[in-house]
Amino acid sequence: MTLSPVLQVEGLDAGYGDISVLRDVGFEVAQGEIAAIVGANGAGKTTLLSALAGLLTPRRGRVTFAGEVISGRKAHELPGRGLALVPEGGRLFPYLSIEENLELGAYTPSARAKGRERMDEVMKIFPVLRERGKQLAGRLSGGERQMCAIARALMCRPSLLLLDEPSVGLSPLMSERVLDTIAKLARTEGLTAIIVEQRVTEVLEIADRAHILDHGRIVRSGAAAELLRDRQIQETYMGL
Repeated sequence: MTLSPVLQVEGLDAGYGDISVLRDVGFEVAQGEIAAIVGANGAGKTTLLSALAGLLTPRRGRVTFAGEVISGRKAHELPGRGLALVPEGGRLFPYLSIEENLELGAYTPSARAKGRERMDEVMKIFPVLRERGKQLAGRLSGGERQMCAIARALMCRPSLLLLDEPSVGLSPLMSERVLDTIAKLARTEGLTAIIVEQRVTEVLEIADRAHILDHGRIVRSGAAAELLRDRQIQETYMGL
């Protein structure tokens, strides 16, 4: 059975000033699917997530999320519509506690109304956050900071989660734990996720589909398991 897309990207162009980064990018993501965006440094992966999350206004094209065109909408409007971004490095507020950082994720009216309930839910997903809830976020390890950043994004109950390099700076073991948690959320809660990740092998192992971004263009898309076995992909992006 083919699932209807929760996100559709059509003919997307985006960039900074006079610099064009994305060119005619198009792809779809189905409900409950994990989509990996793979590409070399400078391919435009972070720019793509920024355009989807409202941090960057596309120059051309259309982004449709849950049946609504969101191209050009401001970033602060999108969490209330079910789209949340975990930026590279998490970007927590280091001098606020874990609980205070999580509370900031529930800033939409609907999320605030059930803030305590949702905090209990995300702390069940990440038990270490409950143990250290009063601790300053700046004192967390790299893996704990990443978990806190994901938990903060989950506070608004997103149906689509965008993750930019969730394993950056993490040990292989902690990276595996973070990616496995995302996969579990997709299976158990129907979360849809788009992941930009340099650990290509690991992300393709948990993803359903993957899109190869090269010099601002999607040059190939397919089932993640098939791309994982592709010799050209292995040589170009996995160092095999």
